[in-house]
Amino acid sequence: MSLNSFDAAKQIDIAGEAYTIYELSALPAQDKIARLPFSIKILLENLLRKEDDLHVTKTDIEAVINWEPNATPSEQVAFAPARVVLQDFTGVPAIVDLAAMRDAIIGLEGEADKINPQVPVDLVIDHSVMVDFFGTDKALEQNTTKEFERNQERYQFLRWGQKAFSNFRVVPPGTGIVHQVNLEYLGQVVMQNEQSGETMLYPDTLVGTDSHTTMINGLGILGWGVGGIEAEAAMLGQPISMLLPEVIGFKFEGALPEGATATDLVLTVTQMLREKGVVGKFVEFFGDGLSNLPLADRATIANMAPEYGATCGIFPIDDETLKYLRLSGREQSHIDVVEAYAKHQGLWRNDGQPHADYTDTLTLDLSTVIPSIAGPKRPQDKIALTEAKSNFIEHMQLQGFDLNNETLARFADEGGASAIGKQPSSGMEVFELDGQKHHLKHGDVVIAAITSCTNTSNPDVMIAAGLVAKKAREKGLRPKPWVKTSLAPGSQVVPAYLESAGVLDDLEALGFDVVGFGCTTCIGNSGPLPAPISEAIQRGSLTVTSVLSGNRNFEGRIHQDVRANYLASPPLVVAYALAGTMTLDLTSEPLGQDNNGNPVMLSDIWPTRAEINQIVAENLDANMYQSRYAEVFEGTEQWRSLPVPEGKTYSWPASTYVKNPPFFDNMQAAVSDLPRIEKARCIVKVGDSITTDHISPAGAIQSNSPVGEYLQEEGVSPADFNSLGSRRGNHEVMMRGTFGNTRLRNQLAPDTEGGFTCYFPENTTQSIYAAAMQYQQDKTPLVVLAGKEYGTGSSRDWAAKGTKLLGIEVVIAESYERIHRSNLVGFGVLPLQFEKGESADSLGLSGRESFTFGELTEGQTALEVIAEQEDGNTIEFTTKIRIDTASEWQYYQHGGILHYVLRNLAKS
Repeated sequence: MSLNSFDAAKQIDIAGEAYTIYELSALPAQDKIARLPFSIKILLENLLRKEDDLHVTKTDIEAVINWEPNATPSEQVAFAPARVVLQDFTGVPAIVDLAAMRDAIIGLEGEADKINPQVPVDLVIDHSVMVDFFGTDKALEQNTTKEFERNQERYQFLRWGQKAFSNFRVVPPGTGIVHQVNLEYLGQVVMQNEQSGETMLYPDTLVGTDSHTTMINGLGILGWGVGGIEAEAAMLGQPISMLLPEVIGFKFEGALPEGATATDLVLTVTQMLREKGVVGKFVEFFGDGLSNLPLADRATIANMAPEYGATCGIFPIDDETLKYLRLSGREQSHIDVVEAYAKHQGLWRNDGQPHADYTDTLTLDLSTVIPSIAGPKRPQDKIALTEAKSNFIEHMQLQGFDLNNETLARFADEGGASAIGKQPSSGMEVFELDGQKHHLKHGDVVIAAITSCTNTSNPDVMIAAGLVAKKAREKGLRPKPWVKTSLAPGSQVVPAYLESAGVLDDLEALGFDVVGFGCTTCIGNSGPLPAPISEAIQRGSLTVTSVLSGNRNFEGRIHQDVRANYLASPPLVVAYALAGTMTLDLTSEPLGQDNNGNPVMLSDIWPTRAEINQIVAENLDANMYQSRYAEVFEGTEQWRSLPVPEGKTYSWPASTYVKNPPFFDNMQAAVSDLPRIEKARCIVKVGDSITTDHISPAGAIQSNSPVGEYLQEEGVSPADFNSLGSRRGNHEVMMRGTFGNTRLRNQLAPDTEGGFTCYFPENTTQSIYAAAMQYQQDKTPLVVLAGKEYGTGSSRDWAAKGTKLLGIEVVIAESYERIHRSNLVGFGVLPLQFEKGESADSLGLSGRESFTFGELTEGQTALEVIAEQEDGNTIEFTTKIRIDTASEWQYYQHGGILHYVLRNLAKS
């Protein structure tokens, strides 16, 4: 229980039931508390309830009460989330680490049972299904069967964890995407918990091992993505240390116009906030325009917080929140508790109420939002639909190919049926599919995927996609034969309402059959392209495109053959499948011809808002949610029939999926002094916007890569490689895959693309993994030099773990994305930052130098670096140490957060 220094623990009555809460109105300085942002109030309640004079002191609470919107973040607080959510790509290695910690704590003369989740943990298996089969009504069954064949070892391990650990539940494969399951079922808004005979009420809060955990912010629940390292510590009862954040207020006015979707809105918001600069900050949405945003639209915006760089993007609790809780089948008694608690604590929003004090504010008039897409490489690069064609042409010009009107006219001439058999000129290739010959050219859409948590949670855009398909089908339009189409709903509720609305058949008729319930194309599980298409792309070095309703379109992420990727709303995904190319202006050129030979424009098949609203209202109800989630933890017969290993510790059978990691090998009970890093070599030098996909890719495994060679040595054939993401429980795979993205451009190996480097001082080009192993034999520590926004994207702890296992001790970057910086510290890698205005290039660093760093002591803020060049001259510069809190210094000194927790648990 809390020390309760402010006497804030009070009892309230709701519908005749007594509940204990930590009442914000009992605190001093009520005028200040009334002006606190919604999210800061939630943090304040969290600290009140967790006050223990160890992690949380009275002084910490006073710092939150006195939060100043324009103060530079300096106050450290300890946030204790109520629960943790995992997905399987990041969840499997997290449970592997817990299993390894059970082995390690026994070696430190502790008890295995001490390694157990202290808060509720839910793992949703959603990242393992791949689109191997598509365009058939058997696709779902075939992909599911393939998923179990590939992942049986991983799933057996999770079944063991489900039994061995308390407070740990697993949502089996085929249920849905973690964030949609969280939104539709797991999220409580207000938690109820029995403690010492009292029923406690407190805000639902969480962290998750997926950066898009922020989707739950749409429901008024504070939570964000963390690396698996931080999540494991939170699971073991370790609070998350953070600086009291700045909060950016984002005001909505008006309502969306006809023709604009929630996807168009979120791309607009993402561009605005990325331009504003909100990395490491909270974003809070307010304004009367919220009354015109249904909960699904709010969740779509909250989902993209990692794309605009914020820690979270939270909406307040209001009538729309309660409406969604009713729609999604929550009990009315619980909804009554949510309403009463939120109003009592000052966490409720009404139109016209004064807004909180914010660090800064932005305003968007919803009526100004226009149809948009984003790409070809970053989600924040919004493009008006009217400019999509010209933007792609400009992109191609930057790649050295002049895709002008004359070239497009030539494509049209040479691409006609009469030209089949003739040798096309540059930029076009002939391929044969199902006995028919076709032309494939620059700009053609080879993947059109309705996928991901971002949009498949939103009934409005899903129904819109169904209506576009219905109207296109009526006019006789079909997707182009080179387009791989897929529909991967985020939950089983989606096909239920699509079928009820009578549009699922239309989507299937256009090739958008349900291929699986999980993250597919958006995380690189797009599966193989048909061989003739893949061969044509490679033969002609074609820049083909994908269009997906996802949230990520980084280089090398979606498919290795696809160099330009665009985010779009589900109805636009259908439209681009019909067009088959990015070189068509969907707003002014016909998508095709109807059954009578008449041109069909996008406007001819685009539904009105009134149509969408009516169909959603008539075909979506609470029974759909309740029936689909009635046995959410049961799973299929395939899942239930998996054999479950016994024992408190894992037996680690021979496996290429799950191996006991070396993180705790030879670990001593005592902490060593901080070492001085001398004569380090640079192994990777890169520019701006290097993502965690570049550092630790999740997609396909190439047979000639270090990972592919390892798996073949272990007796795994290329057909059974699965994906890098699915093998995150095997450190041997993940080490070899680190910096293995096929689109990585390491400046130390300028004539290469992919995971290559120059090994010094021999100046030989080899794989990054091979060079790292040679450096380890030489006992040479390693360094990464990087530009701005290093580590953007997914919250991949393996981007830090793999970095460490390669022997990289230091990263020096111009700036970091929040989660990856935290992950580096959490695994004992030192993140340094160039002084403002300086960079590797401005300092004249080529990456060929050897680097010696100054003495390091706890609490230090700057570190001197001496870079010795090949001719003996030196470059000396000062870097900022990005270990941001006292707790992080503790983690770094211990070699990582898990080592810190393990030593403390062993002693307790």
